[in-house]
Amino acid sequence: MNHYIFFMHDDVPNDHRRQDDAWNAYFAKLRGAGVFEGGSAIGDGICASKSAALPTISRQIAGYIRIRAENLDAARELVIGNPVYEAGGTVEIRELPRTE
Repeated sequence: MNHYIFFMHDDVPNDHRRQDDAWNAYFAKLRGAGVFEGGSAIGDGICASKSAALPTISRQIAGYIRIRAENLDAARELVIGNPVYEAGGTVEIRELPRTE
């Protein structure tokens, strides 16, 4: 199994925010499939660099979820039911490199 991270962007219309029941159902689906590895909302922060000019933080990312899937297509299928995705928002799917 490969590891993926879903970055939820902060582009959901205001009338579709804070859907606690939808999030609970989605997390139950991922846990039931045995693919959920954690996640969280993301708060404010800063960028840090020892040698480069500091850009502003990426404000469009509002949270993340780690999952396991066979491949990118299987990971893409696991976005179905995600409240951000279902509300018309963006979920960015990234593969996490293996560290063997």
